[in-house]
Amino acid sequence: ILLEMKMKKRQKKPALPSTVTELDTEDGSKVYVVGTAHFSDSSKKDVVKTIQEVQPDVVVVELCQYRVSMLKMDEKTLLKEAKEINLEKLQQAIKQNGVMSGLMQMLLLKVSAHITEQLGMAPGGEFREAFKEASKVPFCKFHLGDRPIPVTFKRAIAALSFWQKVKLAWGLCFLSDPISKDDVEKCKQKDLLEQMMAEMIGEFPDLHRTIVSERDIYLTYMLKQAAKQIELPRASETEPRKYIPAVVVGVVGMGHVPGIEKNWNSDLNIQEIMR
Repeated sequence: ILLEMKMKKRQKKPALPSTVTELDTEDGSKVYVVGTAHFSDSSKKDVVKTIQEVQPDVVVVELCQYRVSMLKMDEKTLLKEAKEINLEKLQQAIKQNGVMSGLMQMLLLKVSAHITEQLGMAPGGEFREAFKEASKVPFCKFHLGDRPIPVTFKRAIAALSFWQKVKLAWGLCFLSDPISKDDVEKCKQKDLLEQMMAEMIGEFPDLHRTIVSERDIYLTYMLKQAAKQIELPRASETEPRKYIPAVVVGVVGMGHVPGIEKNWNSDLNIQEIMR
């Protein structure tokens, strides 16, 4: 009954925000990719509207198991966490990921904390909205779609020479540019956090490959996995199995959308980007 109600509620021609890209699989499943800015109020609204309109079977977000805690924390706690980068956190990051990856993680946190402090807004609001909205849709699964962050850091560090590491760390340590909420909304076409990172890593193409391009491939792979056909409930074991196309909503930073589109019809092998 709940499944029938969900199907009736699902809009055949959904009215979607302009930030949504629609992709199809070979077996007829639909994937709606919402491109977001990680510090944006209107991104949160876009996510809510898309999930309500299409009533998905799966919601996939650009998070991994190492960052899933941000789904359960409230904005106040997250703001406090982001502003308090101390020696204890640094030691914990180094213990978990090794010296260079741990330092890289803390430097990225510093970028995030800088934006947080300037805007008074915690990151990942669109993922928390996706989590809340998905829980209201009957039979909707919630998947983490990003590559584990220690793998990304390990590969990013390996891609840089010693002097490139020093230069990147220097750039991250001395952030002071003021940022307004208008800046964030203007960055809807290219997420603010990713834009700041892109400016710093622009001269390091290998770093761009590991932090952006490889994750585009991983996110595409996870979206395609989520979009496999769904088996309908059966009244008895003897009844033949029936499958229907899936409807998936992906919530990712705007900077990843072109890469996902580019990789969508390719055969993807993620093993080589997981080492």
